[in-house]
Amino acid sequence: MFSKVFYGWWVVLACFVISLYVGGVIFFGFTAFFHPIREELGWSYTQISLASSLRGMEMGFFAPVVGFVVSRYGPRKLLLAGMFTTGVGLVLLSRVNSLLGFYGTFLLIAFGAGGCTSVVTMTAVANWFHKNVGIALGIMASGFGASGLIVPIIVNLIGTWGWRPTLVILGAGAWVIGIPLSLIIRDRPANQERRPEGETGDNPNVTAKRPDAGFNEAIRSPSFLYLNLGEAIRMLSVTAVVVHVMPYLQNNGTERGIAGMIAASLPLVSIAGRFGFGWLSDHYAKRYVLAVTFVIMSGGLLAFCFVENAGMLLLFVLLFSPGFGGSMVLRGAILRDYFGRESFGKLLGVIMGAGSVGGIIGPTLAGWSFDDLGSYKPMWVILSCLTAVSAVLVLRIRPLKR
Repeated sequence: MFSKVFYGWWVVLACFVISLYVGGVIFFGFTAFFHPIREELGWSYTQISLASSLRGMEMGFFAPVVGFVVSRYGPRKLLLAGMFTTGVGLVLLSRVNSLLGFYGTFLLIAFGAGGCTSVVTMTAVANWFHKNVGIALGIMASGFGASGLIVPIIVNLIGTWGWRPTLVILGAGAWVIGIPLSLIIRDRPANQERRPEGETGDNPNVTAKRPDAGFNEAIRSPSFLYLNLGEAIRMLSVTAVVVHVMPYLQNNGTERGIAGMIAASLPLVSIAGRFGFGWLSDHYAKRYVLAVTFVIMSGGLLAFCFVENAGMLLLFVLLFSPGFGGSMVLRGAILRDYFGRESFGKLLGVIMGAGSVGGIIGPTLAGWSFDDLGSYKPMWVILSCLTAVSAVLVLRIRPLKR
């Protein structure tokens, strides 16, 4: 029975689980370590937030390089090396006592996680799909959304064992889970029987039937610039919220356990956006669908200013989460559809690099907003306005004329 399953779906499954683990531990789970580290080591919000920014900086610098490497050597080798290095970094992080050591181990973690990011997993999936690339990427990216399930586990582990042993457990998990799954990945269909799904010429509406755009041609196009600007603003907003959601809620009187549940709900609720907007992108113009995701993110950020009201907190989750989940899927779907498969990894690496610029700035600015202004709310208003601007930018994206 399983032999009849198109192998690309096994690639989707493996990338789903890898994204779930890396997203839960490295991206969404970091907020659970904020207060324990601050209480033990006495560092400020800005100092701790800077580690996340350094992680984003290194991943941003490496993202274009990863794009070129994955295009040449394939996703499998990068995933193997990335999961191993991430595990080493997490174990070493459990031993730090100095701020310099804290930053250094975060850079090592970022180096490892760079081999497991969506540059690699989206390339792995896009190599296997053609007609249904939007829904395939949506399913895979839902692993990153489901990573919210790991946040309460991390909170409970920290409460039971402390933050240092928890990091050792998470590092070992990267090896036990990530390495075997990486071995499942096949970089590209090896023969006609395993060619990318949908490449049969039977769907005249598939825009990727145009010749693939070359890398140099793509990066010079205005559409690629708009896509990069939109991604930078998206990550500016997402990283600021994800890193600071628990301290923000706790400072507004929310109990730590409930704040952890809210933090976990962000990626979980985003699954609806990853599936829903992924499906819509296979049926409607992708730039319009992407613009919608930015609009609802903007509305969610405004609601985030009023979390003292339970209804507004719920509205924030229901708007912001599907918005950032759907926009994550759409960046890859637009690349595959508007620019083709040949330079997909390289172009996605460049876009990830642009997004990491926003990821570098977001957490540190949010920490500064609290430390110097005494409130996160001015930052949320600014991010809401910027995200609305990005919706206008992405509407200008067009397929390259051939």
